[in-house]
Amino acid sequence: MAAGRNSRVPRVPLNRALSKLGILSRSQATVAIVAGRVTVGGRVVRDPAHLVAVDRDRFTVDNHSRERTAWRTILLHKPRGVVTTRHDPDGRRTVYDVVTGIQPDRLTALNAVGRLDLATSGLLLLTTDTQLANWITDPEHGVPRVYIATVRGEVSDEELERLRDGVDSRGERIRTGTVTCRKRSRRESHLTLQLTEGRNREVRRLFEAIGHEVTRLKRVRLGPFELGSLEPGHWRDVSRDEIRAAFPLASIDGARRPSGVQSRT
Repeated sequence: MAAGRNSRVPRVPLNRALSKLGILSRSQATVAIVAGRVTVGGRVVRDPAHLVAVDRDRFTVDNHSRERTAWRTILLHKPRGVVTTRHDPDGRRTVYDVVTGIQPDRLTALNAVGRLDLATSGLLLLTTDTQLANWITDPEHGVPRVYIATVRGEVSDEELERLRDGVDSRGERIRTGTVTCRKRSRRESHLTLQLTEGRNREVRRLFEAIGHEVTRLKRVRLGPFELGSLEPGHWRDVSRDEIRAAFPLASIDGARRPSGVQSRT
C-alpha cells in the first residue's frame, strides 16, 4: 500500500524541481545536473529529466543541502540601460545588480516575470514562484501590460487604427488592444498603449511596422499593479494577498510568505 501511495506523488523533471524550489533557474539547474553537481537522496543524478518529488526528495547542489526558498515576489522599477538577465557576457548592469538589500542566495532565487529590453524602463515583477510567473506570461490569460511610448514623427489617427486592427511584423500578425495619443507634433508623438500577448519587442515592432521609431519606452502597469511613484532602481515586496487579489485564477506556490514586508532602494 505504501508503494501505491508513493506512486501517486506528483513528480517533475529534476531541473524543473530545482527551479520550482527557487534553488536555481531551469537553465542553471540543467548545467549543474549534467556536470554532476546535484544529488537526489544522496545519489548523483546527471539527467535533467530525471523525475523527482519536489516536497519529498532531498537535494544537494555542490555538496550543500538545498531547501525550498521562502516565497517572495517583488515589484521593481527597472531603469533604462539595465538588462533583464542574471549574467551579461558584455558586462552590462543587470536587474540583479540593481536590487539591493536582499541576501545574495535569496536574490538569485528570484526569477523575472517576462523581460524588459535594455532600452525599456518600468515595472518588472521578480518572483520565486515559477507557477505564478508562467501563469502571468501565458498569452492565453491575457494579462494586460500598459506602456508609455515616445516615437519619432507625428502618428496619425489612421496609423493608430492600423495598430488596433493589426500589422504584419517578421511573419507575425500583432496588434494593440488600446492605443491613445497623448501629444503629437511633426517631431515626435507620445502614446499610451495596452498589450496582452507579451511578444518579444512587441511595442517597437508595432511602430516599426507603421514607420515610426520608438525613442523611449516605459511599462507603467502589469495587470492591476502600477508603477506609481516608485523611482528607477527602487523596489517593494508584493504580498501573497496582493497576488491573489490581482490574479485570482493563477496557481500560486504554497510556500510560506516571508515576514516583514518592506520597501527598499
